[in-house]
Amino acid sequence: MVKKTLAVCMLSVLVFSCKKEASKVSEPRIPNDSIAKTEIKKDLFKPIDTVYSPENSTEDYMKALHYYQSKTEKEISAGSPEQNNKVYEDYVEVRSKYTEGLSRLHTDILDKYVNYYDSGSDSYKFPENIKKLAAQFKKEGLEFREVGEGYTEIWSVPDHYFTLFKNKVTPDYNAYIAQMAIEAKNNYAADAGLIISWEELGERLIFWENFMKKYPASQLLKTVKKDYNNYLHDYLYGMDNTPTYETADGKLYDENRNEYKRIIKKYPNSYTAKRAQEFLNLFDAQLPVDQIREKMNVENDY
Repeated sequence: MVKKTLAVCMLSVLVFSCKKEASKVSEPRIPNDSIAKTEIKKDLFKPIDTVYSPENSTEDYMKALHYYQSKTEKEISAGSPEQNNKVYEDYVEVRSKYTEGLSRLHTDILDKYVNYYDSGSDSYKFPENIKKLAAQFKKEGLEFREVGEGYTEIWSVPDHYFTLFKNKVTPDYNAYIAQMAIEAKNNYAADAGLIISWEELGERLIFWENFMKKYPASQLLKTVKKDYNNYLHDYLYGMDNTPTYETADGKLYDENRNEYKRIIKKYPNSYTAKRAQEFLNLFDAQLPVDQIREKMNVENDY
């Protein structure tokens, strides 16, 4: 009788264990609700089109900018430097279009922006709506930038692209993006006049000249050549409100003559120094300005 009872108990334990294991296997896995919702939310989010529409709000643009920055960060973390060059080009294009859309959306604010300057305190006094907008822009790496003649634009902050792509692209792109961040810190020109110093402009010319020598096969070469020629044009002739010579008598200003001598002495073997020397020689020969321009053959392409 004891043996029978023991056998029945053992059988019961065995059956209960099997049922318990079966229950474990068939029990469905319950995902973490917050994670699942986040993944679904990300999958469902679609940024607004880059083509401007008055239906888009500031918040739409902020979300789109944030989305593409996050997407770009993921892509460059997994991509090769060569692949990331293309990611950079695409990101600049998309971001530029969204920035243009924001500018069109806030035309009224941009038109009135300079009017908030208070000369008495030498500072701006903005209403709350502009303060709020500026704070939103800052989160996505944007800022208001006065560009002269009463105009204000929306720009990416100077180091936005370099912070994102630093050492993630090929050396030529890395050097290019780094230099663009430096040059974007201050306005180049405004009100038809140069803002940076002649010396700084000369140093920019040397940088881009050396860039072209160092990276002759760079995909950026066409863009860099264009920028270099524009800089050289301004370096030699100046701009409407900051010319390098007196229009009436065709005499070079001492400030510019001294700058050309500086660049020639500091970088005697550079192409920039060679063109500066040619320019000096032509003025010293007292040729008419129109003939000097013809012989120099330096055109801008803005």
